[in-house]
Amino acid sequence: MPVNLPALLPEQLLPIDGVTLGIAEAGIKKPDRKDLLVMVLDEGTKVAGVFTRNRFCAAPVIVAKQHLAQASIRALVVNTGNANAGTGEAGIQHAQATCAALAELLGCAAQQVLPFSTGVIMEPLPVDRIVNGLPAAVANGKADNWFAAAQAIMTTDLVPKAVSKQIELNGKTITMTGIAKGSGMIRPNMATMLGYVATDAAISQTLLQSMVQYAADHSFNRITVDGDTSTNDAFMLLATGKAGPAEITRQESAEFGQLQEAITAVAAELARMIVRDGEGATKFITVQVEAGKNPDECTKVAYAIAHSPLVKTAFFASDPNLGRILAAIGYADIDDLDVNGIQLYLDDVLVAEQGGRASDYREEEGQRVMNQSEITVRVVLNRGTATTTVWTCDFSYDYVKINASYRS
Repeated sequence: MPVNLPALLPEQLLPIDGVTLGIAEAGIKKPDRKDLLVMVLDEGTKVAGVFTRNRFCAAPVIVAKQHLAQASIRALVVNTGNANAGTGEAGIQHAQATCAALAELLGCAAQQVLPFSTGVIMEPLPVDRIVNGLPAAVANGKADNWFAAAQAIMTTDLVPKAVSKQIELNGKTITMTGIAKGSGMIRPNMATMLGYVATDAAISQTLLQSMVQYAADHSFNRITVDGDTSTNDAFMLLATGKAGPAEITRQESAEFGQLQEAITAVAAELARMIVRDGEGATKFITVQVEAGKNPDECTKVAYAIAHSPLVKTAFFASDPNLGRILAAIGYADIDDLDVNGIQLYLDDVLVAEQGGRASDYREEEGQRVMNQSEITVRVVLNRGTATTTVWTCDFSYDYVKINASYRS
């Protein structure tokens, strides 16, 4: 089960004025499963996004990026069960056909539809099933359908992931609701996932793109389950502008800062949910690297630890074999690193300093922390003022089982 992830209730999720969501069971991979989502946006809604940096990116990623650059967006369509990746020109045509079919139902241009897919790679997209399921998804459209939408985008996820938040901005109540999916093949740039956050705030297109990139960098680009970067990642930010007439147009404004902080908080909560629901995860681990020369070297150290299979399996076994963490720090590609200046903590327990085991460290204290379901690994480099935080999980037997039988 997910690590300390409370059950999500539909009533916890707030509708966003200007967004309706409809789901259908299209039988894309398995029968009797929600596997198709349509999000319809009121005219004037602004959309911005960031996508996977995997060069073998999926056909829907290619088409979505093209459409996002060409037109004002009126709808998003998401299918699970099939990634439509590694499918060549036929995959592009299938993604375009999906957009065209939904556009015909909605009375808009095909370029105003963004397609997204997740699931098995290198299998032809069953586009006929998707097209046949679209009328039901459109007919199901409701403003308060966020919980069902979160269910409809799941693959190996055990639980739906969603969150709502409200803030006061210039006397107006601003609402944000987001959903995400992701459990395995999780690594930054982006972490493998699909994420959608909508708000009724009014903000310029340029600032919205800046905001979605910042939010991704401080959330989905700070998680890892297994170090693999997916072909299909996307994080989309939708702003309907329905909450009030004053559009945010200045990045230096207090309103922009407040909204960016709130959007980033929503994205970070969704990102942590993904790690807590990592495939086979039994531990949620925060890796915090402090006092670095710059953020880049802090990030290198954090991911060296978070990606290490030896570190992650030690956490699964609750084994304080903590030399594995020192080894990961040492191969983090920092040429002038003075290991004698580093301090390593597990929660509040000082484990290593001056190049070796701390004089006061006792293995029973390390064992106490390793037995917990939530653990913080804190590395103090003592080289400057930069800091970075990354969230990860352990590697269990179930991770292997889940991915060994993924297509069955």
